[in-house]
Amino acid sequence: MDNLKVGTSMRFFFLVLASFIWVGIWLTGFNTASWVLYFPAIFLAFAAATGICPGMAIARRLFGGTATE
Repeated sequence: MDNLKVGTSMRFFFLVLASFIWVGIWLTGFNTASWVLYFPAIFLAFAAATGICPGMAIARRLFGGTATE
């Protein structure tokens, strides 16, 4: 699991990106926004909080590869 960890700058980027998505959902209205928008917002917030990127884990399972590729 350590090879899925990202650095501090990427965690900050994920936090900013997740914040923009959450603000967009809030401005649109939580009842109006599609449930699909919650997936990237939750994934990015999780990656910012823990340093483990779920998108990278999914991509590695689908395509293989190492942390240096």
